[in-house]
Amino acid sequence: MEYHGGTYDVIVIGAGHAGCEAALASARIGAKTLVITLNLDMIAFMPCNPSIGGPAKGIVVREIDALGGEMAKNIDKTYIQMRMLNTGKGPAVRALRAQADKVLYQREMKKTLENQENLTLLQGKVERLIVEDGVCKGVITQTGAHYYAKAVVITTGTFLRGEIIIGDIKYSSGPNNQQPSIKLSEHLEELGFELVRFKTGTPPRVNSRTIDYSKTEIQPGDEEPRAFSYETTTYITDQLPCWLTYTTEETHRIIDENLHLSPMYSGMIKGTGPRYCPSIEDKVVRFHDKPRHQIFLEPEGRETEEVYVQGLSTSLPEHIQRKLLETIPGLEKAQLMRAGYAIEYDAIVPTQLWPTLETKLVKNLYTAGQINGTSGYEEAAGQGIMAGINAAHRALGREEIILSRSDAYIGVLIDDLVTKGTNEPYRLLTSRAEYRLLLRHDNADLRLTELGYRIGLISEERYRAFLAKKEAIEREKKRLQTVIMKPTPEVQEVIRQAGGSELKDGIRAADLLRRPEMTYEHIQKLAPSDEEIAKEVAEQVEIQIKYEGYIQKSLQEVERLKKMENKKIPEDIDYDAIQGLATEARQKLKQVRPLSIAQASRISGVNPADISILLVYLEQGRIARVSNE
Repeated sequence: MEYHGGTYDVIVIGAGHAGCEAALASARIGAKTLVITLNLDMIAFMPCNPSIGGPAKGIVVREIDALGGEMAKNIDKTYIQMRMLNTGKGPAVRALRAQADKVLYQREMKKTLENQENLTLLQGKVERLIVEDGVCKGVITQTGAHYYAKAVVITTGTFLRGEIIIGDIKYSSGPNNQQPSIKLSEHLEELGFELVRFKTGTPPRVNSRTIDYSKTEIQPGDEEPRAFSYETTTYITDQLPCWLTYTTEETHRIIDENLHLSPMYSGMIKGTGPRYCPSIEDKVVRFHDKPRHQIFLEPEGRETEEVYVQGLSTSLPEHIQRKLLETIPGLEKAQLMRAGYAIEYDAIVPTQLWPTLETKLVKNLYTAGQINGTSGYEEAAGQGIMAGINAAHRALGREEIILSRSDAYIGVLIDDLVTKGTNEPYRLLTSRAEYRLLLRHDNADLRLTELGYRIGLISEERYRAFLAKKEAIEREKKRLQTVIMKPTPEVQEVIRQAGGSELKDGIRAADLLRRPEMTYEHIQKLAPSDEEIAKEVAEQVEIQIKYEGYIQKSLQEVERLKKMENKKIPEDIDYDAIQGLATEARQKLKQVRPLSIAQASRISGVNPADISILLVYLEQGRIARVSNE
């Protein structure tokens, strides 16, 4: 039965990590927003690892916060452990990681959505889109309700034609035995979208009371208070530890003997799995010479005994999973509470998207999250906020927002997806960013708060505090450029204790700080500032002065690239009419339809010679355009 359910500016399908950010951004910008999700009790659910952050991913969470998103605030309210990773390394690879209280995280996010103005929550299953003349006008649910909107965002995660696989058992299901979304997947194919089959997996969960922790190594959180959000001022102090143990040669022997029962190797799993988050079967096969692999025991929350066995992701039969647990120190008597499983699902080939995350095939339709071929809550949320901003801007008649590769890891992520595509679940790594010294954990606010404020997601109060911080950094940097450190006994003693060579003449404080062994604290001790310097200001001053040469080099490279980004390629260019292009380049350019020369140069299969030909064509004004017939 058909009935009119209502009219909105933006409709978001799904309320996982991408859907929550998309819906909140859209509503906060001022668009009347509807979220339709299969189960209101599963909003922001963590079907896999109960954690947020880590290398590159943690920086994305900071970027979401700097733009005015929710993930950082939500984890700051609900974590059970917080750690800064790679503290012994340079600032470009430092990242925050938090262990989440899974149920609390969900509950808090649901409350945030429920209390958001302009936002309506609805439990339902979207089965079709309303598409007229290549434009998305709304959605149709299982109950026959028609909801209309100026823009629609699909964030269905791993639910599209989801199938759970354990051993030789395979059944239709979303993650954690949720109902899958089958008809929407079929409808996307009807509309002409190219879909691929991907797979991801989870490890078993065991009962904490049956673990012998004396055989494992404790992994406590940081004592120093830390937070993801720039707005967090109160910190959770009673943290819960995680624990480290290892697989054994016996574990590996059991896996080797039972590989024929693994759906990955028996041919039952057709989907491609994530390279950087492999199953234990995969690790044992690929790294056969390694005698053991790390296993982290991670509590799923304060009010539950369930422990996540990180590093033991598997789809082997349940009885084999039990045998494996018995071979791991500390888990010999562990009670299995949930078996590990693999899940196969449909994803959209992401080169079918513009950098705004709007689909090329259907106007006003956006996709974000695992449907675009990514893995991870953080990657999903990063896409979600951008899709939400752009969908709301489309509905309200505002300009589109595209983050470049030098602006943010979110920019790297989206550009990689829409320009290069992915043949496996995509995971962000620091090595994917060519400007990682610019895209640091510590400076996400300096990079993106201005934009968040302009869009309307950052409050006036927060923006004023941000400007005050910026001014304080500049003032202190200027002061250190003018203060001269003379070779007094006190100065020489501090330098000696730090392990440096003594001064021969006077030196500017900034130049002394550039020495590897010197810290901002040393300088403050010798030449204290008249004003009180906040910790985050001191951190910026030290990094910006110490790494000035490298940062300048990166910024010059960015400027060079901007010239190529500014060389726009008309949307209606006819690549078939450009002589001299290699066949593969022609095919790839027609598929991706890059918006600039810079984007074209990043397409695999397009080489420098093709770019030169393209540049000549554009510069001579000989734009071969597709005829409008």
